[in-house]
Amino acid sequence: MEHITLLLAIVVVTALVFDFTNGFHDTANAMATTISTGAMKPKTAVAMSAVLNLIGAFLSVEVAKTISGGIVNEDGIRTEVIFAALVGAILWNLLTWLLGLPSSSSHALFGGLIGAAVMSAGWSSINGGTVVTKVLLPAIAAPLVAGIAAMLATRLTYRINRSVTDPNQLKSTAKGYRAGQIASAGLVSLAHGTNDAQKTMGIITLALVTSGVLAPGSNPPMWVIVSAGVAIALGTYLGGWRIIRTMGKGLTDLQPPQGFAAQTSAATVILASSHLGFSLSTTQSCSGAVMGSGLGRKGGVVRWSTATRMFVAWGLTLPAAGLVGAGAEFLTKQGPWGIAVTAVILVGGSFAIWVASRRQPVDHTNVNDTDGDEPQGVVTTAIAAVQPPPIGVPASEPELISSIPAPASAPDDPARPPAKV
Repeated sequence: MEHITLLLAIVVVTALVFDFTNGFHDTANAMATTISTGAMKPKTAVAMSAVLNLIGAFLSVEVAKTISGGIVNEDGIRTEVIFAALVGAILWNLLTWLLGLPSSSSHALFGGLIGAAVMSAGWSSINGGTVVTKVLLPAIAAPLVAGIAAMLATRLTYRINRSVTDPNQLKSTAKGYRAGQIASAGLVSLAHGTNDAQKTMGIITLALVTSGVLAPGSNPPMWVIVSAGVAIALGTYLGGWRIIRTMGKGLTDLQPPQGFAAQTSAATVILASSHLGFSLSTTQSCSGAVMGSGLGRKGGVVRWSTATRMFVAWGLTLPAAGLVGAGAEFLTKQGPWGIAVTAVILVGGSFAIWVASRRQPVDHTNVNDTDGDEPQGVVTTAIAAVQPPPIGVPASEPELISSIPAPASAPDDPARPPAKV
């Protein structure tokens, strides 16, 4: 620890701040469906998710090694590069949180790191093969695999329960699915801690390597693992309510069987990728699973306008965070005054985004409110209206009331029986 300089200490603290934003930005991954279907109360859900995120941080270091020694070449990378990368990742995370868009914290970090490294040492500092195989390909495959798995699981779930008509059995089935949602949400939280907390571990480890504190190829020290786990758990407990609203209510209307299928599918994909060292986006996996579960239920509707905005945010994350990271690195290369200016931009930008969020606050008291959400559209509303809900699942929609009165008969109409008094 005696080799840690002031700059390195600033980088470590900034990395933990990113980890904190990662936590509240990605709380929706685990708990949005559980909260939206009423399986758990909002504050209880985020508390459980925080604890399991902390536990998950200790399960593996494979993703951390991918980041610390895989994406960029450690030789020639200065500590200032890591700081610049984190600035790009944090500002993009906060901006998408303000907009309620479930973009990828992972890709924000990768984009910032790639942009800062290229500005510092050129394109030769990037391991292109690793970026393609362990970042870009999983980014495409993960939401597709999770979405298809969730769609098939949802259809299978409803098919199994289509013969259930007894009211008592329906209540028991609903309770069972809510219990399953809680268990699967816990699994997603554990997987999120295993995958995402490691990204901060990898960044801090890379900073320690570039500063000469650790040898290249070293595993994260225990204090790095503990601090990263605590930071992401605290962020998760804070709750990213804006993104929870989008994931739980903005993409599709979920019932407990769909929530269970979506969370189980996403957790399976995330845990498998963590074991293989693929640093995929848990946000993209969970979003794909939610959309897949919406498509898997007969009469289910996906709000494609919301999904389109989300897809645009996904596509912009890497280049946008990369540009901010490159700009921050351009400043840090100028010396101490450039580092100070970059720090001021980070703090000032974060404060401005927070002030903007206070204009229309979203918290645990109104996270499930849908007033002001965009309409589903003429086509999707019509589809939902003509297709009955699945057999065996009590309809949660309000009873339809005719708005067209029956034509009144003339008082002397002989075809109409006299009214009883």
